[in-house]
Amino acid sequence: MTALPPLAVTIGDPAGIGPEIILKAWMAREAASLRPFFVTHGAEILEAAAQACDIDCPVIGIDGPEDARSAYRDGLPVWRRSERQYTPGKPHVSGARLAYKSLGQAIEYAFHGAASAVVTAPVSKSAIAEVDSDFIGQTELLAQSLRLPLEHSVMMLAGPTLRTVPMTVHCAIADVPALLTQDLIVERTRIVARALQTDFGITNPRIAIAGLNPHAGEDGRMGTEEIEVIAPAIARLRGEGIDASGPHPADTLFAPHKRGTYDVAIAMYHDQALVPLKALDFDQGVNVTLGLPIVRTSPDHGTAFDIAGKGIARPDAMIAAIRMAGEIAERRANG
Repeated sequence: MTALPPLAVTIGDPAGIGPEIILKAWMAREAASLRPFFVTHGAEILEAAAQACDIDCPVIGIDGPEDARSAYRDGLPVWRRSERQYTPGKPHVSGARLAYKSLGQAIEYAFHGAASAVVTAPVSKSAIAEVDSDFIGQTELLAQSLRLPLEHSVMMLAGPTLRTVPMTVHCAIADVPALLTQDLIVERTRIVARALQTDFGITNPRIAIAGLNPHAGEDGRMGTEEIEVIAPAIARLRGEGIDASGPHPADTLFAPHKRGTYDVAIAMYHDQALVPLKALDFDQGVNVTLGLPIVRTSPDHGTAFDIAGKGIARPDAMIAAIRMAGEIAERRANG
C-alpha cells in the first residue's frame, strides 16, 4: 500500500450504532486489509461503547492525524474527547451537535490533505436539522462545505453486485418530475462516468439510465418525461462518447440477467435506486460521493437506534466503506 495520510472517520450520531461498528471495523483491520484510520471526536463515547458491547478495542487519544498511524497499531486513534455521556438508543440534540462537529472536522482534515479520505458514520437527519435548519443530508453538506453546486455532488450506492445513482435525492416524490432536466441528467452522468474511470478503474464505463414512469412511459402513454427529457439527455451523452443506454423500465433494470450488462444504473429518484441496492447488498452497501475534490464514503444504512449498544450491529458496511475509501484514495494518488 502507498503511504498515504490516514482516513478520517466521523463518530456519527453517538446514540446510534456508529460507535459500535467503528470499533468492530478496527478489530477487523488486518483481516479486511484496512488502511489506518482515526475518528474525529468522541473518545469517551467509544470507550463506553466498547465496554457496553464487550469489544476488546483500546481507544487511544491523539493530538492530530499525524499521530494516527503509530497509534493505530495498538488501538483506535481518536482526535478529541467531547465529554458527552454514551446513551445508546436515546438520541439527543447534544449528540447531533457532536455528529455535526465531527463531520466538519473530518472534511477540514481531508480538504487540507491531513486525511486521505472521509468515512462518515450514520447520522439522524432530523436531529442535525435541529442544530442546522438548512441540513438536508451529509452528501449535501459536503458539497456546501466545499463550495460546490449541489448538482456537482453525486451520490452513488455501491455493493458487491450493484452500483446505483439516484438522479434526485432528498426530495418529495411529487417534486421529482419538475427537478429532472436534460442538463441535470447530462451533468451528473458525466460526473459518474469520470468517477468510474478515475476512482474505480473502469476504462469504458457502461451506464444504464432508468425511466421515471412505469414501463419507461410506454411511448408517452404513461408519462412524457422519457420522451421530452431523459431520451434527449441520453442522446447528448452518447454524442460525447459516453456509453449511456436507456431509458430502461426500472422494474426490469435490476433483474439478474440485466445487471451484468452495465457498470452503474442511474435512477430518477431516491427509492428507485436505493431499494434494489439495499435488497441485494444491504450489509455491504457503501454510499460514495462522486464529483468532490476529496474522497467520501459511508455505510449505506442508518443509525439503527433500536439495536444500538446491544453488541449485535454488523460492521460489514462500515468495513466496506473504509476499504473503498482507501482504494479510491490510492487510485487518485497514483493517477
